[in-house]
Amino acid sequence: MSTAVRGRTPLLPRWLTADHPLPWLAPMFAMILAFGIYPLAYSIWLSLHQRNRFTRVDEFSGLANWVQAFGDQRFIDSLLVTVQYTLTCLVFQVVLGIAIALLLDCERRGYGLLRALMTLPLVVPPAVTGLMFLLMQDGQFGVLSYYLKLVGLVSPEAPILANPRTALWGVMAADIWQWTPFMVLILLAGLRALPKEPYEAAAIDGAGFLQCLWHLTLPMLSRVIAVAVLIRTIDLFRIYDYVYAMTAGGPGTATETLSFYAGRVFGVANFNYAATLSLIMLVVLNVVCFTFLKLARVRF
Repeated sequence: MSTAVRGRTPLLPRWLTADHPLPWLAPMFAMILAFGIYPLAYSIWLSLHQRNRFTRVDEFSGLANWVQAFGDQRFIDSLLVTVQYTLTCLVFQVVLGIAIALLLDCERRGYGLLRALMTLPLVVPPAVTGLMFLLMQDGQFGVLSYYLKLVGLVSPEAPILANPRTALWGVMAADIWQWTPFMVLILLAGLRALPKEPYEAAAIDGAGFLQCLWHLTLPMLSRVIAVAVLIRTIDLFRIYDYVYAMTAGGPGTATETLSFYAGRVFGVANFNYAATLSLIMLVVLNVVCFTFLKLARVRF
């Protein structure tokens, strides 16, 4: 009986019962190849070719698309808008995130519910958030426009999203509202992990709240802040949803970000130039993130 059991054919294939990790890693490698390496390689190939308008065939053009991009004033303007959008949202989200996280770092009754409610904006689709802020900033019945007019910050003749000077701020307001809770949750988790002994020693020495914040909390929280900033930088630099839902890049090109401009170029079937713009955005983002990691001394 034991001999028959020992000689029975296993139900699973032999490669599934082996100790080698390659069979288990193969699906992941296939996904990386299909959705990562191949699209990147194809984009590079597209950026080195141009479509012949008569034969409808891609012909090798070298760096012509890259030269065209750096001579394209609209590309330069969209890059500047993207940088302004990213830096402004980062400053507001980090400052508000630290402030709100410090307020919610409490064990009193009700604060757990407040921390749970902070996750609600994160589950709203960005396009829905954009449409919501579009209505709130409407020049006729928008609640934000109404109160901003009362305090004199917005002119009744120039609605927020119709004024080139304020349109980008209107789009950034939606982003700041939705993603500040993300910063709060990460920083709150970092605050909960900080040791208590340095604060007890500082309290004995008579240090105040601001002194503890500047000399203890922020230095010990610097790695967490750096990781949160890195994640948000990557997300902000490729912003598309809010711009599409609220302004479509207008008025004029006042809110046209680099990813939105690349999408417009792609929409008119200029795939080669659109691939070039996307690759430039990828290169710029990688350089910024690599430099930030070196300056912040963050290791993964």
